[in-house]
Amino acid sequence: MSIVSNTTPIDWRTPFLAVAVILGFIGFFYAETLSGMAHIWWRTETYTHGLVVPPIALWLIWRSRKDLATIQPQIAFWAAVPLVAFVFFWLLGELTAVNALAQFSVIGILVFATMALLGRSISKEIGFPLFFLFFAVPIGDFLMPRLMEWTADFTVLALRVTGIPVYREGQNFVIPSGHWSVVEACSGIRYLIASLTVGTLYAYLTYTSLKKRIGFILVSLFIPILANWLRAYLIVMLGHLSGNKLAAGVDHLIYGWVFFGAVLAIMFSVGMRWADPIAPARKTAQETTTKSGNYRSSLWFVALVASLIAIGPLLESHLKQSDDAIPIKLVAPTASGPWQSTVPVINWQPSYARSSGELHTTYRNDSAWVGLYVAYYKNQNQERKLVTSTNTLVESGNPDWQTVSSIPASALIAGKQQDVRQTELLRRQGNLDDRYIVWQWYWINGHTTTSDIKTKLLTALAMLSGNGDDSATIILYSPKATANQMLPAFTDEMGSEILRSLNEAKAR
Repeated sequence: MSIVSNTTPIDWRTPFLAVAVILGFIGFFYAETLSGMAHIWWRTETYTHGLVVPPIALWLIWRSRKDLATIQPQIAFWAAVPLVAFVFFWLLGELTAVNALAQFSVIGILVFATMALLGRSISKEIGFPLFFLFFAVPIGDFLMPRLMEWTADFTVLALRVTGIPVYREGQNFVIPSGHWSVVEACSGIRYLIASLTVGTLYAYLTYTSLKKRIGFILVSLFIPILANWLRAYLIVMLGHLSGNKLAAGVDHLIYGWVFFGAVLAIMFSVGMRWADPIAPARKTAQETTTKSGNYRSSLWFVALVASLIAIGPLLESHLKQSDDAIPIKLVAPTASGPWQSTVPVINWQPSYARSSGELHTTYRNDSAWVGLYVAYYKNQNQERKLVTSTNTLVESGNPDWQTVSSIPASALIAGKQQDVRQTELLRRQGNLDDRYIVWQWYWINGHTTTSDIKTKLLTALAMLSGNGDDSATIILYSPKATANQMLPAFTDEMGSEILRSLNEAKAR
């Protein structure tokens, strides 16, 4: 009596070659996005962890190699849908110069292209290593303003509870022993990203229960925020009690990392108490029965995946008019009524880098005045764009100027009521407090808004419709004492001229 085995030999050679070819396609067509991401890992301390994320993902896949050897790779048609979505998102990210969206999308393309070529069973086995790659995306800067605000709120509250009087304006506060500011380095974004990345990996390796994994990931998300608040308070207290001899300059960053390291060690030690036992090894390949399809007969799908990957960059090169930094000559709006154009009165200017054109002037009305600043952008790319975290009213660390508050407001501009962003600026000169009110909004291909997200969407729609990416920021400012009268009067009487000058710049 003979025994016939129903086990089909597992063929990994063709699927492995298909994955290698597709990864090569991604590397070729998305080289600029990938190299831009790697450049951020190398130059920015906040995202240095990105250098180790791909090796960790590869190691996680390698450690599962014995289990993977028992599974026959198969085509997964369902993965083509999210793949198309990520190609589209990448296109939007490139057209609107949103680095984070383009970089996040290229990782999504890599993940779902791999899943499409290996099938559902293998995707479940290597799902975590693949999705862990998303931690390589340098994203999180948008959280800094809110994290800074929360840190300042907690620090001021804790100081007052301690019995120390505090005077606060914006992210700056004064206590009897000196001045303190909550800047980007105090936001805790580095601690948050590092903790979430390491915490997620730790949860995957330590627990098998989904509830435990999610629970520990949530802990690793909230603990660094709370720890950063406590760190900021302790540093201020250390400086206060030592007469500002300790916790100043580099010391305060070193103390911060030491404190954060201790918090992580405690968090992992406590988490280990609920560790799950190691799961038993799977059956060997000889004991596992698999049902294999004819992978080679589906190679047309590999060609389809390659085509979907290539279509995004091809469309982007077609829709994008040029990467050249074309200089735009902005003409000051023609003065009308009582307004007379003159040179800027104060030495402040917003920080908008690499604009295609720039205008900074002042309009006087009797003894009062309103300053006008316009930064115009055309043919935007990842290095030259209107909306970015580095384009601000006041650069971080500016010794003379600081923002005190920012609130939404509205103004009558060219006969139409629209939203503006109102900010109070403070210039400190000795004991003199010099304050100004700033109104700001964006102009995108004839549309106006104060929303960064809407600005990006309007830019994408303009690009997709073939109207270019011409955009600008309009900033008006006036001394606080006269701003309530002068700014509304100026936008009512000069708003049409400002919009006309922008439309003329686009038409040139």
